[in-house]
Order: sequence, then C-alpha cells, then structure tokens
Amino acid sequence: MALAAKYLAQDIENKWYSYWMEHGYFDSEVDERTPYTIVIPPPNVTGVLHMGHMLNNTLQDVLIRRARLQGFNACWVPGTDHASIATEAKVVAKLMESGISKSELSREAFLEHAWDWTHTHGGIILEQLKKLGASCDWKRTRFTMDDALSASVIKVFVDLYKKGNIYRGYRMVNWDPQAKTTLSDEEVIYKEQQGNLYYLRYQIEDSDDTLTIATTRPETILGDTAICINPEDERFTHLKGKKAMVPICGRVIPIIEDDYVDVEFGTGCLKVTPAHDENDKMLGEKHQLEVIDIFNEDATLNSFGMHYEGKDRFVVRKEIVKELKEKGVLEKVEQHLHKVGTSERTGAVIEPKLSDQWFLKMKELAQPALDAVLEKEVQLVPEKFINTYRHWMENVRDWNISRQLWWGQQIPAYYYGDGKEDFVVAETREEALRLAKQATNNDQLSAADLTQDPDVLDTWFSSWLWPMSIFNGILEPDNPEINYYYPTNDLVTAPEILFFWVARMIIAGYEYRGEKPFQNVYLTGIVRDKQRRKMSKSLGNSPDPIELMEKYGADGVRVGMLLSSPAGNDLMFDEDLCKQGSGFVNKIWNAYRLIEGWEVSDSEAVADSATIALDWYEAKFQKALIEMEDHYSKYRISDALMTTYKLVWDDFCSWLLEVVKPAYGAPIAKATFDRIITLLEGNLVVLHPFVPFVSEEIWQHIKKRSPKEALIVASWPKTRSYNEQLIADFSFASEVVSGIRTLRKDKNISFKDAIEMSVINTEKVSEAMDPIIQKLGNISKLTTIDSALEGALTFRVKSNEYFVPMGGAINVEDEIAKLKEELSYTEGFLKSVQKKLSNDRFVNNAPEKVVEMERNKESDALAKIDTLKSSLQSLGA
Repeated sequence: MALAAKYLAQDIENKWYSYWMEHGYFDSEVDERTPYTIVIPPPNVTGVLHMGHMLNNTLQDVLIRRARLQGFNACWVPGTDHASIATEAKVVAKLMESGISKSELSREAFLEHAWDWTHTHGGIILEQLKKLGASCDWKRTRFTMDDALSASVIKVFVDLYKKGNIYRGYRMVNWDPQAKTTLSDEEVIYKEQQGNLYYLRYQIEDSDDTLTIATTRPETILGDTAICINPEDERFTHLKGKKAMVPICGRVIPIIEDDYVDVEFGTGCLKVTPAHDENDKMLGEKHQLEVIDIFNEDATLNSFGMHYEGKDRFVVRKEIVKELKEKGVLEKVEQHLHKVGTSERTGAVIEPKLSDQWFLKMKELAQPALDAVLEKEVQLVPEKFINTYRHWMENVRDWNISRQLWWGQQIPAYYYGDGKEDFVVAETREEALRLAKQATNNDQLSAADLTQDPDVLDTWFSSWLWPMSIFNGILEPDNPEINYYYPTNDLVTAPEILFFWVARMIIAGYEYRGEKPFQNVYLTGIVRDKQRRKMSKSLGNSPDPIELMEKYGADGVRVGMLLSSPAGNDLMFDEDLCKQGSGFVNKIWNAYRLIEGWEVSDSEAVADSATIALDWYEAKFQKALIEMEDHYSKYRISDALMTTYKLVWDDFCSWLLEVVKPAYGAPIAKATFDRIITLLEGNLVVLHPFVPFVSEEIWQHIKKRSPKEALIVASWPKTRSYNEQLIADFSFASEVVSGIRTLRKDKNISFKDAIEMSVINTEKVSEAMDPIIQKLGNISKLTTIDSALEGALTFRVKSNEYFVPMGGAINVEDEIAKLKEELSYTEGFLKSVQKKLSNDRFVNNAPEKVVEMERNKESDALAKIDTLKSSLQSLGA
C-alpha cells in the first residue's frame, strides 16, 4: 500500500506513540548493557507546557533516542515537582472561589483539597509531553511528594541536623507578603524601578535643631529606634550623645555613632529600623537597639502603625507622605532609581523581616561541588557558566530551608515545652517521643504532648535529592537501581536554576553518595521572540505549544525549535521555523513517495551515473556522520540537526535522487534500487532523534518488520573512512551542472533539449564525473578540447572553461550586445574596487575583513571579465 499523498501528522503521531508505548520501548530495567540515564527537570505539578519546556524536553528526547539507537540501556525518568508556593496559592484561590478561607480549615482538611487539586491537574504537562514525542519511561514517573521521596527528604533533614549542619535561628529573611512565607536569597529577583527619595526632618530633643534623613520607605519611620552618624563627621559633632524624635509617633530615639555610615551618601546620616533592614539589624545588635516590627504577615501595618493600622504598606506610603508634608517635616522629594527585591514565585515586593527559620550551613557542603566543576569532573556546557557557578559557590550563604506553608514536607521537629529550644528532631513521631523523654527525663510524656513544627521545607530541598531519590538511593543506598543508573549521564536544564537546583544536586550527590549526580550539564538558552523579549504569558508573546503541534506536527515543531537553538545561547523563536520544519518533514515524505513509485526491473546492470552517485552519497553520509558525532559530543544539537538536514535535503533529495531516478516510464535496476533503500534507511536512523514520527512511519512502510526491528531500537551507524576525493570531484561536477542550468535559464534553452558541451579541463577533474554532468545537465555529448571553441556560449568553474555550441538556440547579435553591456558594467565595477584598494589610507585603516572583501570583489570581477571576453571571442566579436 503506497504512502498517502499528504503527510497527516496527528494520525501518524498517535499511531506510533501508542505502538512505542505498547511494546515498552521507553522502559528500562537493570541489565548487562551500559546505562544512559537522564532525569527530567521536574516541572511544577500545576504547570502546562510552555516554550521553555518544549525546547528542554525536545533536547532531552533527541539525546535519549540517539542513546537508545547506540545500544545503551536508555532511561529517561519523568516526574513533577510539588511546587509549594505556586500550588498552595492555586489551592487557596480555588477555595476562595467557593467562599472558603484557608484559615477556616485544619491542616489536614487543607491538604485534602491540595491533593484533590494535584490529582486533577497534576498530569496535564506530562500528557502534553507525550504529544511532543517524549520517550520517557513513564512507569517510573515520580512526584516530589510521593511517600518514598518525602521519606527521603525527612531522612536527609534529620541526618544533616544531627551532623550540626541544620540549625534554627532568628534571622532577617526575605518575606513574601502575598504567599506569606519566607524565601531564600536565590528566590528574590531584583528589578530596577523608579522610586523616590524622601528627605525628612527629625526634631532634636529639647532643641529647635533638626536633622534631615533621606529614605526610600517613609512608612518605616514608625519602626525607627535610632539615628546613626559617622563619628568622624564634623557636621554632626554637636549631636553626639543627644536624642531625636521620630515624626508622627513622637518616639524618642538615641543618636548613635558608627563608621558604617557613608558620609558622602545622602545626608550623611541614616535612620535605623532593625526590624526591616539587614544592615540596620546588624547596627541594632551592635548598639543594643530596640526592635520594632511594624508589619503584619501580609505587609499591612500592625498596632505600631498607629492610625495606619490594617492598611497596606504602599497605601500607607502615599498617606504618610501627605501627613509628613502637612506637619512640615517633609523637606523635599527626589526621583530615585533603585533595585527592588521581588518574589520569584508571586512577583510581590519582598519585605525584610525578622523571623525564626530553619537554615542549612552551606560553606563546607559546597566545597566538593565547587571542586567538581572547576576540575571538570562535572562538565558545564557551555563553559562560560563556570565563572557564574564559581562566584555563587564561593559566596554561598546559609540556605533558608523553611517555608510558612502547609503543602510540602513538614519539618520533622517536635516541640515538647514552652521554649524555642525545647524540641527534638526525628524521622517519626515515635522516635521524637523517645528523644523528648530522654531530654526531659520524663517518662510520662505522650505523643499528644508533642507539637510538630508547622512549617514545611523549601521545595528545592526535595528536588536537590532528585537524581538519588527517584532510584530510592537515600532510603536504600545500596539497592541495584541506584548502583546501576547513578551517576546519571546528561542533565538538560535552564541556566537560571544553575544554583537553585543544579549546584544543590551536586552538593547532595557528594554528601550522600560521594560522587557527582551527573557527568554533563547542558544549559539551554532562553526562548525569546523576534524582538528578543523573553516569552511569557503576561506579554502575550508566547505561542501555545499544543496549537503549534496541531498546526505543524510534532516533528515540524521539534525541527523548528532546534533550528533556532544554538548551544547555550538564547533562542530567537519564529513560527516560520516551525513552518520550515514542517516543510522538511514533507520533503522526507515526498522523497520516499518518489522512490516507492519507481518500477524496479530484474536487471542488475547499473548506470555509470548511478554507481558514481551512490558511491558519492555513501562517502558523503560518512563525512556527515562524523560531523554529527562531533556536534553531539559538544552538545551542539542544533548543528547536528543542520548537518542532518543538509545531508537529507541537499545531498540525498536534490542530488542523489536526481541522478538515479529513471527516465519517465522506464524502470530502475534492482541493484540501484536496493542500494537507495539501504541509504534511505541510514538516513532514517540519523533523522529519528529529531523527527521520530515520520521516520518510524517510513521505516515501517519500507517493508514488514517485527517489533524487534522497529526504527526506535535500530542500530546507530558506525563511522568509517570515506573517499574525500570522490566528494570533492562530485562537488565540482555539481558546480558544472549548476553552470549548465544557469546558462540554459539565461539563454532560454529548454531543459528538455539535449545539448552538446566541450571542456578545457585545466582542473584535471576525473572524467568519471562526466556521466553525472551529462545526465543532470542533459548533455548528449561531452568532449575534452585543448583550445577555445569558436561560436559557442561559455562559462567557467574555477579554471575549467565549458563551451556550448550555439546552434540556432540564440540570436548572436543580441547575445553579443548583452555580453558587451555586461562587460562594460563589470569593468566599471572593477575600476571602482581597484581605486579603493589603491588608496593606502583605506587599506591601512579599514578592518581586515573589509579589505579582504574588496580583494575578493576584485578577484571575482577579473574572472568574470575573462569569461565575458572569452564568450565574445567565441561569438566572433
């Protein structure tokens, strides 16, 4: 049954994905083969496929499919992340739609709603990845809140606590007032914003004097507990030891001295609000200042806000400025461009806040992971990210791992008394009770006397164990799977989570297995639009990946994504690339339709042109294969695709098939046909990682195959030596054919009419190429001559000159006039170029590339003039 006239992507994609799943081609079990393992960067369980996912997972699928073809035991583990902040926010919003507040629910009741949400929405993105063709081992799908993975997280927390690496501390943290939780430093994005600098007068106690302070946050004056001056600043010597009064609230605060104050910045003195600024906190501790927190958890003002109590901080900012102005203490307002910390999760402006939190000491833990990358034990691709990694790791701060949420792994700390230090850390409540009894020497304690810490662990504290926990390597560190699949091979991810996730996984790998979690980290670029803007829903510049696949087919979109994805650089996505990808898929489809439409004879006689072309393509395939292997080894996946693309489109379709295809109505020799099919199958194998669906369809259509013979589990071709000279000779012959075609087009000589041609073979190109030139140029006779042929049309390829007798095909007088006009123009052009090159000032000062370009123009013009004069001479002019 012949292929359909049109490639119907969705029908074929559904058919073959179901076939692959049915026969378990994606599945992996421990065996004697060498493993090749990839772990998916787990997308948020609440997420849907976006362009970044498309790029990331297409790259992973290319790598895993190629590894499968190479004979490795390919294992790609999929899964999702519970995404504490994002998921809890969605569940809270959903409850609000039903008129239910989170505060009205018990923790257990809320978690039931969260699990309902997860079960309803959690599989969407994974199902979408299947449409893309992702060949994950779906039976291994993991979720960071699975029982085993959660148990792994708790076990690691307890272990690190016992080692003295985890501690509880009252520290200044990044507070997200929208999510009502703390964030780590890495989850804060600093954005440059236009704000104001407000100059306020503070009354000196028992004096008419005032002191002017500049602040960007006037609402925080209600939490001021000191004013600080530099002890060396002579302007304020008269204020030493005195006190000032805070505007509006009238609180009397000391004027302290500290060389921390920059005398050149602002007014040379500053207000100190220890509860709302990290540097102010350090000053407060040093000078034993009172700490006044003026904010509630949602960044509304509390009772210290006086008549502003209950109002949002930004509302208060406007109102307090108005009040300060009315009271005559607002001296002036200046525009001020500064960086504002915002939540990576919610976009809310971060509020510095003093809070009891859990922290993980990172300095010592980070050192092996830093050494691993610097010593290339773990390879970062591109290497430009090594410096970024090193900077982060050398300046690593303790990790704030607690979150004020309910969705996530609850911190295994159990309080048994009234004090902050009256707690034990244990994997189970039973173990906690035993430890509490020991700590208190009280056997009468019961489980009911223990209160578990309400906070959960940062989501990254579960995902940093991902390469180990998915193989149960934490709970059972010597099980067969972790020993076989770990360390994994390649990690494909985005550079923005290089520290969030990648660095932390390396840290955990060395801490819990004494080795790296993966060999290579391929950091992709960011998907941007044609205006270089990052694609996002808010900008409305991100196409729907599912709609793209419905329009262009999964194979077409995969090609489109990778055509615009240079290694490690941002991807300038243009939908036209998907159109180009779809065109490529159709080219492959139509090439096979052409081949299968040929009548095959029993004759073993192979035309000379076919033999040469088939030998040439075998050499060309080997050369391309070596290039592909080099690109793959350097994670230049886009370049590997382009090599494959050109091989199939240009070499196979445009040249080989043109040479070997039989004349209309004539059969093709069986020997030629069989070799074409063999070469086509080789093409399909190297195409498969990029276009798995169309390649499998054609592969299965060529002949009936058993499941063991499916393309997805075929063998990747082996590289071997090839005839470089044959490739060079054929390339020369193709230039000659192009010259013939150009001459025919320019002189209106029908391509159907056979013509004679002669050549002065200065280049000494093998005459073995003559059959190629004759067939593709429709040359009835090709002869070698020693001198120019009079009365003929000519063209050159390098130093070879080709002559086509005019016959009655052209008007000689018109052709002479046309050639003279072109000669005159070219001579004028040459003169202008040579004038520029004779100018020493230009040659000495212009960039080398510009000068080289002009020299090339001169060389081309001289060659063209030579050809035109030769043509005129042959025409008797």
